[in-house]
Amino acid sequence: MHLPPELAVVFTAALPVSELRGAIPLAIWGYQMPWWKAYVLGVTGNLLPLPLLLWGLDAFFRWLSHIPPGRRLASWLLARAHRRSKTVELYGPLALMTFVAIPLPVTGMWTGALVAYVLGFRKREAAPPLILGVLFAGGIVLGMSLLGFFGGILAGSLLLLYSIGNRLFCTQQPGR
Repeated sequence: MHLPPELAVVFTAALPVSELRGAIPLAIWGYQMPWWKAYVLGVTGNLLPLPLLLWGLDAFFRWLSHIPPGRRLASWLLARAHRRSKTVELYGPLALMTFVAIPLPVTGMWTGALVAYVLGFRKREAAPPLILGVLFAGGIVLGMSLLGFFGGILAGSLLLLYSIGNRLFCTQQPGR
């Protein structure tokens, strides 16, 4: 079965391993899509599983814990998310956004949603930083796809400046 290019990009962005890191380069280099279309399709596809993750992780882990091999998988997933959650636990939503925005392996919207679940973020509290993180990550991956390593450094620097500025001028204490 052959998927239309737009659907292939959205599907690639929705997958937990590839997310935007795979979808935007696929759109630009594989399908020669304009940059704006690659960004919109990639971000849209990456955000599609968000409601399912925010509202379904609790039920998923409850169900998984009733199956003997599932207990080990649930334990492994939760331990992995907990290891990645130390900074997010300290600085709250801003750190969650930054974690999702950095387009490296084992960061991204899927792991960010899992970290938010492990730390007990309320759904309304977790959604905005996850969405903003996806928007920033899309910009970084787009920059890297269009301008190579220099574009990624430029986009990442802007994210870093935003995070530092927000921390310096925010009156809220660290934590949630």
